[in-house]
Amino acid sequence: MTFSERLFRNVQPIWNQNYHHPFVQGIGKGTLSTEFFKEYMKQDYVYLIQYARLYAIGVQKANSLEAMTHFSQLLHNILHFEMNVHREYAKRFGVTEKELEQTKPTPNNLAYTSYMLNVAQNGTLAELISCLLPCAWDYWEIGKLLKKQYGHELESNPYKTWIETYSSDEFGAIAQWLIKLLDEITEGKPEEELVNLEQHFQTTSKYEYLFWEMLYRGQDWPL
Repeated sequence: MTFSERLFRNVQPIWNQNYHHPFVQGIGKGTLSTEFFKEYMKQDYVYLIQYARLYAIGVQKANSLEAMTHFSQLLHNILHFEMNVHREYAKRFGVTEKELEQTKPTPNNLAYTSYMLNVAQNGTLAELISCLLPCAWDYWEIGKLLKKQYGHELESNPYKTWIETYSSDEFGAIAQWLIKLLDEITEGKPEEELVNLEQHFQTTSKYEYLFWEMLYRGQDWPL
């Protein structure tokens, strides 16, 4: 069993809850309130800004020129493609670019990104990837499962583009590359180090659940 296969097996109880969260299921069914989705677009936008920094750190910590190049390409894609697509998609729901730029992260959003950045800046390349991977991998799994379960109703679903984007092979390629790299650099590592990496993976997977929860419950700063 590769390390990524171990991660995938052990994280299923968390990812299963992520997939069945009412917010995610609302996207799949097309019944999610557009007001909820607008808040998602805004919070996800400020999340992406911090998430991009992780790829920048990846360039610095990469163990080969090939890995440096790939991290830099992914960073470029987030800043010059994904975020632009995000801005254009947000417009469809009445969220302006100014609103996106002025959005402040919620406590859960800030805690999630701060956790990843702290690990990435102070840890190893493997630790960085173990924090990066759940977002890319779990989104891909969610996209594929939603398309499989609700694909017959996709044409009338207002969130069709979201589902098609995250179920696509193009998006999945990001997770697959990170998985491959993580397996390569963890081969032969002692169990103590693998346990630490899995803890990061599980923690950020739980933060994924908290992200859906904060949006569904309207959680923000109480003061």
